[in-house]
Amino acid sequence: MNTSSVACNQSWSISEESLRRYVHFASESCVQELLMSASNDGGDGWKILLTLDNGVEISKRRSGSLHIFRSRCLLRSVSPQQFITVANAIDAAKQWDPDLVEARYIKDVEDNLSIIRLKFGENSKALFRKREFIVYERRESMEDGTVVVAVASLPKEIAAGLLPKPNNAIRGLLVQSGWVVEKLDDLNSCLVTYALQLDPAGWLPSVL
Repeated sequence: MNTSSVACNQSWSISEESLRRYVHFASESCVQELLMSASNDGGDGWKILLTLDNGVEISKRRSGSLHIFRSRCLLRSVSPQQFITVANAIDAAKQWDPDLVEARYIKDVEDNLSIIRLKFGENSKALFRKREFIVYERRESMEDGTVVVAVASLPKEIAAGLLPKPNNAIRGLLVQSGWVVEKLDDLNSCLVTYALQLDPAGWLPSVL
């Protein structure tokens, strides 16, 4: 038997406390990565792809073998608190693909830290078609008023221990994703940065 295939299919049984510690530290790293992505204004490897009529700027930067995509937008008459009440991994997934089949909370790890399952069907876009993601979602408020929502996949072994992978789905990896919502001098406006780095796993069409 191929030992590599055995390793890929194994799952880890992990205690609640070990899971909490892992997700806590992993999500803290994701928060810092998102803050770094939001702090750059087009330099440091970011290449602007397009600017939409509504003012949203979309750019990308290579990180290893993958790209990080970033969108930035100034929202007027919307405070950080108003925006963050509707910013979560499930809402983001609906934006990625309207053919989202299932999105549900698996468990709360801490008050501001949850584990979520996102599942996409056969009609979804190529990056998400027949794929599912087991992710954590962390919400963090910084001292300067900046609010971060960080979302990333659990390691596949831990995810398999929490929820076995269905045979008809590919489990992709959301390397990092989330919002950074910065408070401006105008208390009724905010600057929103959304970053996404995805390893879809499995076959993709050659045109991508």
